[in-house]
Amino acid sequence: MTKKRKRQEDFQKVKFKVGKKKPKLENATDTTFKTKAIQIPEQLKEDGVLPTQNRKLNIKDLLSQMHHYSPGVKHNALLGLKELLSQYPFVIDAHLSSIISEVAAVFTDKDSSVRGAAVHLLQFLASKIRAEQIAPFFPLVSAHLSSAMTHISEGIQEDSLKVLDVLLEAYPALLTDRSIILLKNFVELISHQQLSKRLKSRDKLSWMLSVNPNRRVTSQQWRLNVLTRLKKFLQAVVDGSSDTEDEGLQEQKDNSHSVRNPVCISWKLHANNQQPIQLFENGGLRPKINSSFRLRSLTSVMDSAEKGLSSAENLKGFIEIIIPLLIECWIEASPAQSAPILGNLLESESQQLMQQVLSIIHLLWKLTKRHDETYKMELWLRMNYLVDFKHHFMRHFPYSLQDTVKHKKKDPCKSNRNCMKSSNNIDHLLLNLTLCDIMVSLASASTLQTDSGWLDMIRKFVTDTLQDGSKLNSKQVNRLLGVTWRLMQIQQNKATEPLIKAVYTLYQQRNLLFPVRTLLLKFFSRVYQKEDLRTQRIRSRSKVLSRWLAGLPQQLALLGLRNPELSNQLIDIIHSAASRSNKELLQSLQATAARIYDPLEGTLVLLPAEAQRRLVQLVYFLPCLPASLLACLSRCCIMGRMSSELAATLIGILHMRSSFAGWKCQVQDNSVNDVDYFSFLFSTLIGFSREELTSLQGIRGKPHISQTQLSPIRLYLTDLDQFLHHWAVTEVICHSLSTIPSQSQCFDILQTGICKYLVGLVVIPDSTAGSVLCAINKLLDQACIISENLHRFLASCCYSLLYFLLTIDREDAEHLQKRDMLWRSCISALALLPRLLRLMLQSLQVSRICREELPVVAQLLRLLMQHGQLRSHMITNEFLVQQIIKDIMTLKSGEVQEQWLTDLHYCFNIYLASHPQTPGPINSVY
Repeated sequence: MTKKRKRQEDFQKVKFKVGKKKPKLENATDTTFKTKAIQIPEQLKEDGVLPTQNRKLNIKDLLSQMHHYSPGVKHNALLGLKELLSQYPFVIDAHLSSIISEVAAVFTDKDSSVRGAAVHLLQFLASKIRAEQIAPFFPLVSAHLSSAMTHISEGIQEDSLKVLDVLLEAYPALLTDRSIILLKNFVELISHQQLSKRLKSRDKLSWMLSVNPNRRVTSQQWRLNVLTRLKKFLQAVVDGSSDTEDEGLQEQKDNSHSVRNPVCISWKLHANNQQPIQLFENGGLRPKINSSFRLRSLTSVMDSAEKGLSSAENLKGFIEIIIPLLIECWIEASPAQSAPILGNLLESESQQLMQQVLSIIHLLWKLTKRHDETYKMELWLRMNYLVDFKHHFMRHFPYSLQDTVKHKKKDPCKSNRNCMKSSNNIDHLLLNLTLCDIMVSLASASTLQTDSGWLDMIRKFVTDTLQDGSKLNSKQVNRLLGVTWRLMQIQQNKATEPLIKAVYTLYQQRNLLFPVRTLLLKFFSRVYQKEDLRTQRIRSRSKVLSRWLAGLPQQLALLGLRNPELSNQLIDIIHSAASRSNKELLQSLQATAARIYDPLEGTLVLLPAEAQRRLVQLVYFLPCLPASLLACLSRCCIMGRMSSELAATLIGILHMRSSFAGWKCQVQDNSVNDVDYFSFLFSTLIGFSREELTSLQGIRGKPHISQTQLSPIRLYLTDLDQFLHHWAVTEVICHSLSTIPSQSQCFDILQTGICKYLVGLVVIPDSTAGSVLCAINKLLDQACIISENLHRFLASCCYSLLYFLLTIDREDAEHLQKRDMLWRSCISALALLPRLLRLMLQSLQVSRICREELPVVAQLLRLLMQHGQLRSHMITNEFLVQQIIKDIMTLKSGEVQEQWLTDLHYCFNIYLASHPQTPGPINSVY
């Protein structure tokens, strides 16, 4: 056998027969698997179910056409999408992701009509989609916007600003979250980078304005368009900050860690044990932490790029880039470049560009104040930009606007086609005020001597504008007052008096708008509070400020109900100055008090409840409370034009001002005369004036009069609201009377007043009768001596009231609510005064009354006998009761005995006849 033969035997090939399966190898892997179908109903729906527009295209068809190469197809698809989504708004939620991605993708389309249709569709979608809905897809929208803003095509760049307008108006917070990228895009729209020869060693790039002759608009107009959007974007960043402030007059916080929280405490609830007393740490202030350790905030772990302009480093970097570019824009539009002979007069387009430049700088300045190291930031701004600002901005200050007037052919001045004139409008004022804001923020009290030149220019401009500011709107006045306040902070001496005088000149203008008047009031209030915080040694009160304060009460009296909001502001300022014992204001308030607290047309009764409460509190600060003013206050309490709780507060304030308040030292000399104070209490207790009581005497018959033949007094039935108000005031009056040390003398005064003004009247209001009885019950003690006239008057009042209560119709829900209060006062008076009960029983001469009144008398006797407090007195007057029952039996003799008479017999036998002190059995009566 040869070697070749042996090799073939070692590697023999296995031959398989035809038709036989190949045997499986021992190490073969099993690759079989099983599948199950997953059914999703939404995917199984047919396209015909989806809503379609007029061209019978549904949402999927329209979105697929957005990828077509033809601009016309894409334009029609965008129009169809707007049509479909306006007819079927629910489609937006179902396909929001696809719609947003497709619309954003055409921001950079080559065709202008497609981009325009995309902007219109985006504007429509912005009104339908909430911010939280679009937030997950906003990074995609922002990326396409950045691509459009940095595109090489000028048309795409111009349309990107329109997209930016829509997003800024609809989703400013989402857009400002990506501020670093967008701010760089803004810079690249108006400039380009260039390697500076001076800075080659540092490899630092500088920016310079770019000029593109291929644009459809001029370079100045293009920069104006870009800067307008940049200003809106920065405004959104400022508004989205945590501690936003209004432009102009801003409230400065002395300490950011001391934020006072007002605590409202109801002492009435504490006095009645209805509310536990809660302790407040640090008087409602945030406690100061003296530890040098601080927890790291979440923002500190973020990347500087993610922080945006909230990072001081990023803000400084953007300021270093944008400020030189803005100064270049200013130089191009400044009057010296356009027409040197015009001085500080501006054309409209130049004025708009300069306004945007200053507005952007002003917003950047506001952002610098949001950082912790504000003082260091201000020093950095002053050191780097004050010289340039003085040279370029203040060179032609103040600026005014020019109007170009084209004369007709018949004009004799044909040689000059365009004549320039100074505009009478105040459009230029915003430019000057923004410049003042920027420049004043760079000054301080320490740099006053260095900056005196341009500060005097600003001070003169502000003073002249305020003195001739009758046509200013609220925004302009706000900015003016902000600059004025800053100037006053820089120079706190007599130099501020002309500024205050100029503001007061504007304040004295008639027919000022309400927002303007409000701003002026806030300004003066803030100036007064700041002045009042100074120590007594260095305080020098402004005469203008004192004159303004003295005129506030008179303005409040004249204003009335014409502007409640303005009245509230006046009241707050008056209250603040009165609590500080301002002499001029208190004298003016004293002179105007009679008009403010007039019960018919005074400010107190015209304004809402909260303003009334503040006016009532002002009574405490009045230097003197004469009898005429107390009479007005009494009428205000009882007329019902302010709540009973407020009337109680007023009565309490007057009590604290009186000599009966229990002060250990005399707080105010002769503020309330004792006689006048008692007159106030008595007049308020009666609840009706002498004229009103006299007019009631002529009223006869129902439904206003309750009359009985056994009492000379007829009751005038008051309305329920009036009755409840009078009763609530009565309880407060009784409490005040009970706190007077000498109760017997107080009772004598009350008795004299009742006998003088009420005894002898035929018609008395039911609330007045009940109030008199309530006061008698409160003041009566063993040392009091009651006259016979008062006894008989009170007896008549008691019977008239009891008769009225027993004859109230069950359906008369209004008078039924008076029952408990009047019944309690009558029973208490009868229990305290046994002679009063005897006189009332003696007046029950049933022979003089008609038969219809007999059941009422019988019911009254039965109730008196059943009452526990009166039982002993009724036993003492048993003979009188027997005589009354005998007279009733005499009148009812020969008739069938009715149930009420049977009940009367039963009560007499139970409560009186069975008593051991009775002179004889009940049968002896009959």
